[in-house]
Amino acid sequence: MSVKLKFDSPSDGGLVSRTRSFTGLGSLTGRRRLVKYLSVSHILAPSVELKRIALHQLMEYLEGHQVEMDFLAAQQRETKRNSRLVRMCHIHVEELYETYCIQWRLCQGAVNMRRAFSLSPSTRASRESLLELSRNHRLSLQDMSSMEGELEILLGELQIKMKGLIGFARLCPGDQYEVVVRVGRQRWRIRGRIESDDTQTWDQEVMAFLPHINHNFHIKVTEAKGLGWQLVGSVTCASADFFVSKPRLMLVDITELGTIKLQLEVSWK
Repeated sequence: MSVKLKFDSPSDGGLVSRTRSFTGLGSLTGRRRLVKYLSVSHILAPSVELKRIALHQLMEYLEGHQVEMDFLAAQQRETKRNSRLVRMCHIHVEELYETYCIQWRLCQGAVNMRRAFSLSPSTRASRESLLELSRNHRLSLQDMSSMEGELEILLGELQIKMKGLIGFARLCPGDQYEVVVRVGRQRWRIRGRIESDDTQTWDQEVMAFLPHINHNFHIKVTEAKGLGWQLVGSVTCASADFFVSKPRLMLVDITELGTIKLQLEVSWK
């Protein structure tokens, strides 16, 4: 097969004829080779661009994946560190508890012996024994107080969030209430109002308390009546009820019949 081509010559203004022979293109195999050659030449430039885009996207994916892997590795290290701290804290608390129990038994023994000596005839030896018992009892109480303070530090803090009063028909729009939560020397006083749409607004919502081993929570609710405040109810809650692993809602009966309840959200941190 031969193809005759004509070109314009710039030198003489005439036509230049060229003949090119394509041997074998007349066959099926030759035509397939020509089609393949033309197809590759047409898609060569786009394929390079696609390769560049694909490599760029792949690098972005790898960078994002590496950032995620670094974050997970940091979290794993933090988890291991926290686990070690928890185990160390657990061991320390157990040791403190065992020592505290020993001191408590010593105090109880000293109290019982003092009671026994007080019932027996007074002698010089008994008076000296009483003085020694009193001194040991005082030292044991001091050691127990020191350990209680150390345990309270390890207990972290209790966060209490005010969720409102529940009283059904007992609560009316316009009513004003005051809630006082007290534990030891810590006190939280908040005031709220029942709105016309039965919603409640409070001047404070969250308070953090440092737990005390020997002090419970005392809650008092009063209602504004005229120029003063009238007691609605008061209740004492054990501190142990506030130590929860996950935040939870707590309903506290303020009145004996439970006509008014206080709803709190408690979390231990």
